Amino acid sequence: MMTLREIGQDVGAARKTARLRQADLALRAGISRATVDALENGRATDLGYSKLARILGVLGLEMRIGPAAARRPTLDELLKERNADD
Repeated sequence: MMTLREIGQDVGAARKTARLRQADLALRAGISRATVDALENGRATDLGYSKLARILGVLGLEMRIGPAAARRPTLDELLKERNADD
């Protein structure tokens, strides 16, 4: 399971890839720039689903639900999953 900190890191990377400033992402998602900053820098302790969904939507990302794994996946498993989605 990903932590909010890990999600924030992914959001920051996707935002940079999209060449958006934090202020641009915030405006498009209808949230404050401070919220984006807190998420990306691991300071967000709680973020509602609707805010997170809007952020991910702007960046073309999505969350998925699946059974909890008894162990963390290996790099090979993650790469295989990623390639299957492409």
